Amino acid sequence: MTYENLDARLINSLLGNGRASLRSLGEELDVSVTTVSNHLQDLEEQGVIEGYSPDVNYHELGYDVTAVLQLKVEGAALPEITDRLSGLRGMVSVYEVTGDHDIVAVGKFEDTDEMNERIKRILTDDDVRESNTSVVLNAVVENQQFELAINEE
Repeated sequence: MTYENLDARLINSLLGNGRASLRSLGEELDVSVTTVSNHLQDLEEQGVIEGYSPDVNYHELGYDVTAVLQLKVEGAALPEITDRLSGLRGMVSVYEVTGDHDIVAVGKFEDTDEMNERIKRILTDDDVRESNTSVVLNAVVENQQFELAINEE
C-alpha cells in the first residue's frame, strides 16, 4: 500500500472513469476503500474536484453550431456583460481576457438562426463597443482534460 502521489493518481483514475466505485478505485490504487473515500472527500472540500458530470456530445443532440465571441466592452460593464453571457442557454465558456478583447465566450447552438438570435441579445447592448464572432468549422479537441504528472522518483 503506497500513498505516494495518491491524490494525483486518484484524480487520473477518475479522469479515465468518473463513475468508478470506491472499491474499484481502491483496488486500482492498492489502498483501502476508506482511504479512497477520505482522499476524495478532502479533494472535494478543497475544491480540486468540483463535481462529477457526464461528458455530453452536444453535436449528437443537434447542437451543430459552435461560435466563439470576442467582445470589447466598457470597463464598468464587464461584470454585467459576463453575467448576461453566462446566463444565456448554450454558452459553455465565458472568459475575461487580456489582449485586444475583454471577453471571449464559446456557445453551442442548434443552427445559425438560433446563434444569431442569442448573440444579438448581447451585441445590442450599448456597453458592447466591438464584437467579433467566429463560427467553428471543425472541433479538433474540445473539453479536453489532462492527467496530472506523477513524480515517480
